[in-house]
Amino acid sequence: MKIAVVCDWLVTYAGAERVLEAILQCYPQADLFAVIDFLPHYQRDFIQNKPVTTTFIQHFPRAKKWYRYYLPWMPLAIEQLNLSGYDLIISSSHAVAKGIIIGPHQTHISYVHSPIRYAWDLQHQYLKESGLERGLKGYVAKKLLHHIRNWDVHTAHRVDHFIANSQFIAKRIEKIYRRPSTVIYPPVNVEQFTPGSSKDSYYVTASRLVPYKRIDLIVEAFAAMPEKKLIVIGDGPEQRKIAKKAGKNVELLGYQPANVLLQTMQNAQAFVFAAEEDFGIAPLEAQACGTPVIAFGKGGALETVRSSTVDQPTGIFFPEQTVASLIAGIHQFEATKTAFTRENCVQQAAKFSAQVFKDKFTAYVNGIMEGRA
Repeated sequence: MKIAVVCDWLVTYAGAERVLEAILQCYPQADLFAVIDFLPHYQRDFIQNKPVTTTFIQHFPRAKKWYRYYLPWMPLAIEQLNLSGYDLIISSSHAVAKGIIIGPHQTHISYVHSPIRYAWDLQHQYLKESGLERGLKGYVAKKLLHHIRNWDVHTAHRVDHFIANSQFIAKRIEKIYRRPSTVIYPPVNVEQFTPGSSKDSYYVTASRLVPYKRIDLIVEAFAAMPEKKLIVIGDGPEQRKIAKKAGKNVELLGYQPANVLLQTMQNAQAFVFAAEEDFGIAPLEAQACGTPVIAFGKGGALETVRSSTVDQPTGIFFPEQTVASLIAGIHQFEATKTAFTRENCVQQAAKFSAQVFKDKFTAYVNGIMEGRA
């Protein structure tokens, strides 16, 4: 059986790439395709140093930096990949990868991290952050996003079977594509993130500093609580904005190597998470370190953190993305933190290990292919 794996783009190693890494470990014989590939040589181990077949966007001016601006060309680009020689095509998609063209004798299984976020429910946020709400540029951007939405819905018919990365995304798939999906949670490296021996008094958050992660909200909340310490790990376009909001009790470490991230997570009394994520691996990495989570009560976190209202809790939820709501959540955590044990956190994270993902993913794919045979 000839297998092709298709992803959106290869520029870094983050959540979607961890899923891609696990899929390639399940099917090491697969050939790899992507819209663009600008992975540095030192970061290619997770794709097993495979050669990558890319699209014409690879050769566009400054595509390494500007690839997101080439989104209008990506539907056409992904359709030009020739996959006619493969029996099974697995796409890992949060943008256009699911839109590949295949024949009736082929099987296409798409692992969906999310339907294209900035074309659907995050459209208004995307336009606002890009300064494209008004004027001629705004009109053109809205028109392009309209065409991408139409293409996105139309190409859902090219997928034989959908896998969603959470119940939250399964609902999006049902809403947008009117298709059922099977939930298989992404892999978490619980072997790398392990508990420490002691706890300190600080709180931690770790993320790319981009708007929807709402690190600014967390920093503002701690600026209003100068007696509590917050450590922020990560960098990104919001770094200057966040630095201006940070008080003396907020330590911005920027990007840190894995060993520093691990130690900081191990010793924190809690991990703070304010994003509405599709899944969200960071809260599970924190739990694997034996660290409970204070999370915004919406999105994938509801499926990965055990609330204080159930047995063996691993964290609490705050109901609104506001400073006041987060502060109240922190106070609630401090009043009940003896309920969140290291053992419960580690056991919860173990349910999402890489081996669990690979076992479930291969069983699902094998079942589909045996049924087709």
